[in-house]
This record gives sequence, C-alpha cells and structure tokens, in this order.
Amino acid sequence: MSKKITIIDYGMGNLYSVQNALRSIGAEPVVTSDAVVIAQAEKILLPGVGAFGDCMANLEKSGLIPVIMDSLHSGKPFLGICLGMQLLFEGSDEAPGVKGLGFFKGKVRLLDTELKIPHMGWNKLELRSPSPLLEGAEGEYVYFVHSFHAEPEDRSIITSVCDYGMEVTASVGRGKVQAFQFHPEKSSRVGMRLLKNFVEL
Repeated sequence: MSKKITIIDYGMGNLYSVQNALRSIGAEPVVTSDAVVIAQAEKILLPGVGAFGDCMANLEKSGLIPVIMDSLHSGKPFLGICLGMQLLFEGSDEAPGVKGLGFFKGKVRLLDTELKIPHMGWNKLELRSPSPLLEGAEGEYVYFVHSFHAEPEDRSIITSVCDYGMEVTASVGRGKVQAFQFHPEKSSRVGMRLLKNFVEL
C-alpha cells in the first residue's frame, strides 16, 4: 500500500498544516501543481481555503480541471477538505454564476442559522451514510471554520452532519471520493485518525 498522498496546489490555501498532519501519521505528502504528477497519483487530496470563486478561477488558470475530473472518475482515493469539498458541487451562493466541478449534484448554500457566522470551532459529528474514513467517529468532535455548507441533491451521499442551530453537512462521499467540510488537520487525534483512514484506503 502506497503512503504517498498527492496534494493539489493551485495557489489557494495553507498546505503546510495538511502536509505536517500527513507526515505525522507516516504518510508521504507530495505537493504539486503538475498535471502529469496528479494524473499518475495513487491518492489525491484537494485542499482549499478562501472564496469559492477565487478557487475556481485559480483551478481554471492552472489548467488542472481536466486532470482533477479524470481523477474523480477514476476510482482512485480522493479527499476534498473544506473548500475542497465545496468545489466538488455544482456551484455556491458565495459566487453566483461560477460553476463548480459538479462531481456531486447540488449547491453550496450560506448557513441558515441564528448562530454566529462563520461557524468556527469544535462540533460533534453525527454519522449518516457509511464512509470508510469515518469508522468509529460517531460523537467525536472536529474543527470547523466556514460560512457555507453543501446541500446535495442526493442526500444519501451525506456521511456526517453536525448541529449549528441547523443541520450542517459535515462530510459527503461516494465510493472512494470522500470530502470533509471540517479540517481534519486541525482536529487533534480524531482528525489524525480520519486522515490515517484515507492513507490506508
């Protein structure tokens, strides 16, 4: 089993903490913006912080969208984190008119809660559909920083939720494509365990 995880670098987000977290569990992170390297990767991680529109613009500019779409459809293990999860949907309220990658049907919506936005801090996972990454994670606390969440057309892809004055989509997945709205790299031992599950897929 390869422990090499290819992290897609498209000029958005601090990749250092994800790299460090992967190294700490014995994985070998490779950060690249090279389409050839991504095409040959065995496991791929799509990170993301910032704004949906900027991220999609950077992905377009980098020319990486075709290789990302090929990877998503290839059956390889693929993990989206935070904005990297939102980009897998068709679009976002944050950037009207900007198309997402559209691997999952549905939109990313502003949190509809009376609580403070952004949703920032630790929250408890409630598991939904089974995910190979979330085994044993029921009731565990993970770290969130976001104002938008995914609303999939097919609710069976929701693998966990949390409560923030509303039901928030915490993770989604279908087959080997899995994605977290929360930050596993900032989620202490629980987050490390979830990343380890991905490395071992």
